[in-house]
Amino acid sequence: MLILLVACAALPVRAQQTVIQIENVRTEYARVLRAEPVYQTLRATAMVEECEDGAPAEDAEPRRGLAKVVGAVKDALTPNSDEAEPEAGAPPREGCDVVPTEREFRRPIAYDVDYVHHGVKYRSRMPYDPGNRLRVRVSVTPIVADDR
Repeated sequence: MLILLVACAALPVRAQQTVIQIENVRTEYARVLRAEPVYQTLRATAMVEECEDGAPAEDAEPRRGLAKVVGAVKDALTPNSDEAEPEAGAPPREGCDVVPTEREFRRPIAYDVDYVHHGVKYRSRMPYDPGNRLRVRVSVTPIVADDR
C-alpha cells in the first residue's frame, strides 16, 4: 500500500495545470519627431614643422574641402605620419621649428531620437539616425492576479 501511495504522488497532475501564453508581440511603426546627434570630442596633438612664414613645411599642394577635413583627421589620428611630422630625432630644416599643434574633432557616436507611437511620446538613444519613421516592438502581456 505504501508503494502505491508513493507511486501516485510521483505522477504529474495535468488537470490542474493551465498554459498561459507569456506575451503577444508584433512590430509597428512610430513617427520620428527629432533625431539629435550625440558627439564624441577627440583631441590630438601632433608635432608639426613650421617655417618662418608661418605655413607648415609640407611640400604638397594644399588640401581643399572634404579632402582637407579627411586629411586633418587622418593626420591627427595617425601618430607616425611622415607627411606632417618630422622624423624623431631629426633636426628641423633651416628656418623652421617643430611646434606642437592641438586639433579637435567631433564625430557622432549615437542619436537621441524622439518619437510618437499611438499618441505617446518616447525617447531612445540609437546608434544610427532612423529617418522619418522608426520600427518599434509592441508587446502585450496580461497581468495574472493570484487572488481570484
